[in-house]
Amino acid sequence: MHEMSLAMSIVETIETEATHRGFGRVERVVLEIGALACVDPHALTFGFDAAMRGTCCDGAELEILTVPGMAYCFDCQKNVEISRKGDACPECGSYQIVVTGGEEMKIKSLEVC
Repeated sequence: MHEMSLAMSIVETIETEATHRGFGRVERVVLEIGALACVDPHALTFGFDAAMRGTCCDGAELEILTVPGMAYCFDCQKNVEISRKGDACPECGSYQIVVTGGEEMKIKSLEVC
């Protein structure tokens, strides 16, 4: 379950920012996770709940926004939404596509006090 290590890294990143920016407590964390990032949101939420204990994130609400998988098709020259890497273009059926989005995972915003 790599989501636990991801959750620990998220909390560590937030604690570093808390030190640099001088905020004490985090009330809400909003993450953007791409549909192609191979992250289980439920497992990440579970991991975050465990990782935040005793940190500036303790008790923070976690919101996860899913970013769709996107690709560019060279044959039909369109940007298309895909649900998995290796999928064919949903418009023309071609496999001549390159992933252009949906692999990211980032902290979008924090509500702090």
